[in-house]
Amino acid sequence: MYIVIIGGGRVGYYLSKALLEEGHEILIIEKNPIVCNTINEELGKICIRGDGCETTTLAEAGTERADMAVAVTSDDEDNLISCQLAKHKFHVPRTIARIRNPQNEILFKKLGVDITIITTNMIIEAISQVVPTHPMTHLLTVRDQGLEIVEVKIPVEAGSVGKAIKDLILPPNTKLILIISEDRNPQIPTAETTIEGGEQIIAVTPEGSEDALRTVLRGA
Repeated sequence: MYIVIIGGGRVGYYLSKALLEEGHEILIIEKNPIVCNTINEELGKICIRGDGCETTTLAEAGTERADMAVAVTSDDEDNLISCQLAKHKFHVPRTIARIRNPQNEILFKKLGVDITIITTNMIIEAISQVVPTHPMTHLLTVRDQGLEIVEVKIPVEAGSVGKAIKDLILPPNTKLILIISEDRNPQIPTAETTIEGGEQIIAVTPEGSEDALRTVLRGA
């Protein structure tokens, strides 16, 4: 797979290194000549100096034959422009953009960016993994389907405790797919499965339904 990466900073560098190790063909576009030279010295001649927001630079990078364009600069606007040019000018099938400001995500999606990676959300999710009292953890977003895979911790005083799943009014198109408990093996729940306090429930729910799901499973 040929992947054009816009931005040779820390994110771009380590992403490129990992992709090279997997056997992909990589080319980095980086404005800073010192950064570009360092990448070429350490990873091979895979970086060109230029602006990923300029058509001429993207053409020089052979973007028209790229399978994917990934914009990971520290500037949201630059990442958006790079992805739009790659998608609409060079017809790249898949675009991925790093976003520093979560408020920009809706705009990016409306303007055709296929996948967005929000730095702030990644940090929040990493923190939530080590905070045992955190009520809900985002595990994965399936953006093409508009779905979230989440983990919900059930407190012993929750109103759902002692109820069968069939008796819970879950948000539309929500499925409870796995229950994890300290005193038994993980189980795939059925409609008859009873919710118990202290369990961790893995669920699939539409984007925007997380609060409703949390209320159903954790509410008093």
